[in-house]
Amino acid sequence: MLAARPQLVCVAGGSGFVGRELVNRLVRAGHSVRVLARHEAHAAPLRVLPLVELHIGSYGDDAFLRQALSGANVIINLVGILNERGRSGAGFRRAHVELTEQLLRAAVAAQARRFLQMSALRADAASGASHYLRSKGAAEQCVLAHADRIDYTIFRPSVIFGNEDSLTNRFASLLRLSRGLMPLARASTQFAPIHVGDVAEAFMRALHGGDTSAQTYELCGAETLSLAELVQQVARARQLPCHVLAMPDALGWLQAAVLEFLPGKPLSLDNFRSLLTDNVCREDGCARLGLRPQRLSTWLAASH
Repeated sequence: MLAARPQLVCVAGGSGFVGRELVNRLVRAGHSVRVLARHEAHAAPLRVLPLVELHIGSYGDDAFLRQALSGANVIINLVGILNERGRSGAGFRRAHVELTEQLLRAAVAAQARRFLQMSALRADAASGASHYLRSKGAAEQCVLAHADRIDYTIFRPSVIFGNEDSLTNRFASLLRLSRGLMPLARASTQFAPIHVGDVAEAFMRALHGGDTSAQTYELCGAETLSLAELVQQVARARQLPCHVLAMPDALGWLQAAVLEFLPGKPLSLDNFRSLLTDNVCREDGCARLGLRPQRLSTWLAASH
């Protein structure tokens, strides 16, 4: 790894779950940070940090992106959605593919040196199981298509946990509402949850390129759990009752078809399709980066 030196880093999606963790680490390391966000309220807590500028605007506005990225050394794209309006995949393509292409064009125009892309395990433009995974794979193809003009690194994390996550907190809320009864689609699907701090640290270690240039890293935590085991660990840590009812796929599909019409889409058909594939690593990207990721069970025990 190259020695750290101050950079001007632009973080698209910097007001999100991973973004807030990463921006704090960048500031502590002495880097200047421009946070690109769509909503002032979401990004406002970052305003108090030294060395941070907020740029609020539309990612679809090329002029906004050119101005925000001007003079930057490194561009980090964390923008992502888990659900879209409707079912066509158009929302995923806008958020993941079209925005990535716009950011890359603006980054090249700004003569930025590095582009770090947040992807997802099992992302595949051609054969991904869901609109989400196909659009993430197509976004990776956009990055590779610009490899002759900007140095890149791509990260593919498993599900991410942490204090403000939508993973453990959502299951805890559902367990409280249902008094512990959890009808669970794809209960046997395997995950390797990784802590948000480990994901942010992976980005930090790739900031300057070096051995991480033109590389893709799969990021998994220290333990592999089925979805049912993950829910059970959350229940034990929060001292909640838990009775998992593993559902056959036909009922799981029906559950997703109903739940996607509820506020916040607790589960959508696209989520269900993503669950058809185990979310575990084929190579140890954390080891390649010199990271020793936290165990979900250890974190749950210490934080609750």
